[in-house]
Amino acid sequence: MSDGPDFSKAELIPVIAQDIATGDVLMLAYMNQTAYQETLQTGRVCYWSRSRQKLWRKGEESGNIQELKEIYYDCDADTLLVKVTQIGGAACHEGYKSCFFRRIDPATGSATVVGNRIFDPKAVYKK
Repeated sequence: MSDGPDFSKAELIPVIAQDIATGDVLMLAYMNQTAYQETLQTGRVCYWSRSRQKLWRKGEESGNIQELKEIYYDCDADTLLVKVTQIGGAACHEGYKSCFFRRIDPATGSATVVGNRIFDPKAVYKK
């Protein structure tokens, strides 16, 4: 039995972030072993950004950090679940509480925004 995720299977493993208070799924991201270790050491969630190819300390630009409360790994030791307190109220870079703010109607395939924007990304990310 392992004591955590098995990074020998894959360099990056998926991580589901869930709000510890509400149970809402906030986002899906990835961690490498370095991000995992930093998360455990600091108590603040750190991911690996596939687009930027570097460590991504959640909230480093927006201030919307994730405080780690609980961490779980699955039966295959290749996926993590982090239960967090989302500081600032929004996990999504588009300004929503959750990255899953669009619902698809299975009958029509059309999408509807179901979340409320908490912040304006243009005001937060000035790049």
